[in-house]
Amino acid sequence: MVRFFGAGLFLGAAVVAFVAAVVGAIPQALVPEPVRWGLVGAVALAVVARECGLLRFRVPENARLVPEDVQHLREWGALQFGFEMGTGMRTYSPSGLPHLLLLAVVLVVPFPAAFAVAAGFAAGRLAMPLLSNAWSDDGGWSELWARTQRWVRPLLAAVVVGALAVVAVAS
Repeated sequence: MVRFFGAGLFLGAAVVAFVAAVVGAIPQALVPEPVRWGLVGAVALAVVARECGLLRFRVPENARLVPEDVQHLREWGALQFGFEMGTGMRTYSPSGLPHLLLLAVVLVVPFPAAFAVAAGFAAGRLAMPLLSNAWSDDGGWSELWARTQRWVRPLLAAVVVGALAVVAVAS
């Protein structure tokens, strides 16, 4: 089942990356690069402040849990749910980082690199349930996350912003 879920995540993220990169071709062709990077930088500052707990604001999300009928569809259900999570169409969004990455794909990330962004997003989405399930059945993962998220969230934000900085320097 995990293979199908993971494949769905990667497929869904790739579809979103393709659409965002195609749509992004317009502002990337028409809007000056410093303006586009300025917008991404401003949003990055807000998202990093949110991840560090300095700002509080809601990010767009489709707060829906796994439907029970997915279990009855076996592999196809796992693939479908993974695809929906990969596109962001069925998922909670506890972080603003995926939204920042989507904006970056639209405004500044070169077309081929959009698929690397998608792969990173899907891998991160896949890591959470795999780690949670492998950790324990007693809720220990949730307790660990509650204890460590105050430094893990800023660390993840620094990694994402650092990767965007590498793209900025390379372009």
